[in-house]
Amino acid sequence: MSAETASSARAIAARRHGEILKRLAADGHISVEEMAARFAVSRETIRRDLKALAGRGQLAIVHGGATRRSEEPALAVRQGDNPEGKAAIGRAAAALVEDGMVLLLDSGSTTLAVAQALSGPGRPAWRGLTVCTNSLSIGLVLCRVPGIRLHLLGGEVNGADEAAFGSEGIAALSRFRADLAFIGVGGISESGDLTDFAVLPTELRAAMLGAAERGFVVVDRTKFGRLTPIRLHPIPPETTLIVDAAPPSPMAEALTGRGLGIIVAA
Repeated sequence: MSAETASSARAIAARRHGEILKRLAADGHISVEEMAARFAVSRETIRRDLKALAGRGQLAIVHGGATRRSEEPALAVRQGDNPEGKAAIGRAAAALVEDGMVLLLDSGSTTLAVAQALSGPGRPAWRGLTVCTNSLSIGLVLCRVPGIRLHLLGGEVNGADEAAFGSEGIAALSRFRADLAFIGVGGISESGDLTDFAVLPTELRAAMLGAAERGFVVVDRTKFGRLTPIRLHPIPPETTLIVDAAPPSPMAEALTGRGLGIIVAA
């Protein structure tokens, strides 16, 4: 197969994947047989499509087809997804932090990479940095770092996410003057919606953005085009995404059209 033919095949598959996800978002379930007829391809081709989309966390495979993914994978699983990209995002986020600041740090594998960059070896000791987080994992990373004062936000602990969620954490935010907030999301739609898997984490993330002078969404390329059910809202003006790769052009245009900035981590 020539390079030109291979490129064309990838473009056709990408369009097919997009249509599969749109149908899934509308109906909640698709069948292999239905999609094979829709695209005039073999059922084996559709099975490969579904396997690829499932590998990116964009759907769940069931007998004969696929359904929308309703639950986020456990933190331990997510840490294995694109670790190099998340580390680059973590370094870019940490470079924005200065001594004396107050940070709000959300739970998740990408925000954990931010915490790891803040605590990395070889960097100068922090002076008067305060971090507020709902993540037990982030707390364990930062609690022994010299110069960091750590506050854990309350709520009911979700074992899979290793973090606390609920009204207690949102109420606690009102006691802090925050400079920066770093939050994660479950997906970014082609139309520029930032979305997540569940209501309580999304409410806390929106509250973190609203409580800080500057808000950042740290999100790696595996979330591009992923459809999750809960929309992040409201998103304050001048909120900025820190990503490990430039989003596809239509998505980037939709994000900037919503007033969101984009930083591509080196």
